[in-house]
Amino acid sequence: MSRRHLPSLSSMQCFEASARHLSFTRAAEELNLTQSAVSKQVAQLEATLEHKLFRRVRKRLQLTPEGSLYLTEARKILAQVEMSTRYMLSYGGESEVLNVTTLPTFGARWLIPRLNGFRYSHPGIYLNITNRVEPFDMDKERVDVAFFYGHGAWPKTECIKILDEDVVPVCSPTIVPQIPFDDPLQLTQLVLLQSATRPEAWHDWFEAQGYYTEHSYHGPRFDTFYMAIRAAQAGCGVALIPRFLVTEELEEGKLIIPWHFSLRSPDAYYMACPENMGEVAKVKNFMEWIIARVDG
Repeated sequence: MSRRHLPSLSSMQCFEASARHLSFTRAAEELNLTQSAVSKQVAQLEATLEHKLFRRVRKRLQLTPEGSLYLTEARKILAQVEMSTRYMLSYGGESEVLNVTTLPTFGARWLIPRLNGFRYSHPGIYLNITNRVEPFDMDKERVDVAFFYGHGAWPKTECIKILDEDVVPVCSPTIVPQIPFDDPLQLTQLVLLQSATRPEAWHDWFEAQGYYTEHSYHGPRFDTFYMAIRAAQAGCGVALIPRFLVTEELEEGKLIIPWHFSLRSPDAYYMACPENMGEVAKVKNFMEWIIARVDG
C-alpha cells in the first residue's frame, strides 16, 4: 500500500473525537484545535478512504454506515498505538510492565488471590493481566508470562508445572433428589452442563467408572468454567469442574458433589515464559513469587 493510502494518526484522532461527540466543534475543544482544522483532517481522511464518513442532518453530524464501520477500526488502531507507546515509555526504566495472560477462571479463582502483596514487594513492576483461551505466539503477542492447561510443551518457552487437577461433578443442592443415586448415570436426569474447552470431559468421567451414556455430549455448552459454575449454582444442571475452582462454593454449601468420584486429568496447569526472558528481572521475580505460593 502506498503512503497516500495511509491516513495520519491526527486525522483518525479527529475522526474518532468527532464521531464520539457528533460535533466538529466539541472535538476541536477536546483536541485543542480549531474547528476548521478538525473538519479539514476529517475531509482528508474521507478523501483517502474514498467514502463519506459523516452526513449533516438538521445541522448535526451523523455517521454514515461507512463511518460506523471505520470507527471500530480506528479505535482499535488508536488503542494499539497508545498501548505500544505506554509499553515503550516503561521499557527499561525503573518501572516496567509485565504482561501476563491466563485462562479466565483459573486467573480469577487461583492466580489473583496469590498476587496479594506482590505490588508492595516489587513496586517497580506493573502487572497487565489478560485472559487468553486460544493458542498464541508469546513472542509476537509480547507476552512475558502465560498460564495454560496442557501437556507442558510450548514452542520456544520454558514451562513450569503449577498444579494437577481432579474434576468432580457439582450442582446446586436444590436439584438433587432426596433418595441418593445408585449409579452415576442418574446424573443425566439433572442435565449435563458442557464445557466448550473440554468436549470429552463427561465421556471420560463416565468411562473411567466403566459407564457409557449417549448424554455425555448433550446439554448447554459454556465457554468458561466460571459460566458453568454459575449455571450449576443456579440449578441449571450438573457441571464437571476442577475441584480447586469450586472450593469456596463447596465449603459454603452453594454447590455439592452428587456422586463422589473424582477423575485426575491427564494434563496440568503450567506457567510459561519465552526462552529468552527467563533471566529478565521482572519475569524472574514474578515467576519466583508464584512458585513460592503454589499449594503443597
